[in-house]
Amino acid sequence: MHVIDSHTEGEPTRVILSGGPKLGSGSLAERAKILATEHEAFYRSVVSEPYGQEAMVGVMLVEPVDPECVAGVIYFDAAEVIGMCGHGTIGVAATLAYLGKIDIGTHKIETPVGVVEVTLSDANTVTVKNVESYRLQKDVHLDIDGIGTVSGDVAYGGNWFFIVDKSPVDVKPNNLRNLTEVSIKIRHALKENTISGTDNDAIEHIVLYGPALTEHGHSRNFVLCPDNAYDRSPCGTGSSARLACLAADGRLAPNTDIIQESTIGSRYRLSYQAAKIGVIPSITGQAFVTKEANLIVNATDPLKTGIRLTE
Repeated sequence: MHVIDSHTEGEPTRVILSGGPKLGSGSLAERAKILATEHEAFYRSVVSEPYGQEAMVGVMLVEPVDPECVAGVIYFDAAEVIGMCGHGTIGVAATLAYLGKIDIGTHKIETPVGVVEVTLSDANTVTVKNVESYRLQKDVHLDIDGIGTVSGDVAYGGNWFFIVDKSPVDVKPNNLRNLTEVSIKIRHALKENTISGTDNDAIEHIVLYGPALTEHGHSRNFVLCPDNAYDRSPCGTGSSARLACLAADGRLAPNTDIIQESTIGSRYRLSYQAAKIGVIPSITGQAFVTKEANLIVNATDPLKTGIRLTE
């Protein structure tokens, strides 16, 4: 399996160029469903240890349906196939540039949730114009054991998020265990209270916000992903959902740049344009190709589908 690895502001991406399963020629959403339901062992093995690494997001590079798009992409992590991935899209653009498939300028990429635009400013700097993002519910209150009442918004940025504007624990890099445990409890509480996105879509991403730790930052976030790893980048789809909330509350004007810090201190530059029901977010970050390799999966390897920790 031919792959190219990169990281976007610290968050790893693995793009599969060849050797993946055949997913047919249907829509990107249909092909993503086939990957999720018929090839779970495959996609989990690609990004899980020992073949992958914690927090890695995988990308199946496929033929787009829309002829205006330079590529079709299907995203997944160690837990599930996901609709959209901001850092992954930046990584895909840098990978396509590395391969000589795109040049400086603006290009379209097709995802299972719609077509997005990427603008390549140089070999590493990419701006993603994401799908329309919006807030579904404001000030949802949850009672969390050992923490108390937590209030947050349900918002969509290509994936569903529960966004806590004032984290109950400090958003600092030396507090990762506490941030992870609190976020997992919040996710459980959402499920117990049957709080979801539209069409009963599960909310698997949790975002906790705290004050920026630099003078240029707007805020700092901690993002828990579906596989319970934290996002090393500021999370592109989470930042999109956040922009929708800031816009809905009148806390940020259109076309106004802010700097969003991640837990580790990496940054995205964010802004938005007003849209019909929400906003069209723009996310700018940098990605760097780190590896081009052939993955060799041995049929007799007992860990070929990844390490699974069970009780």
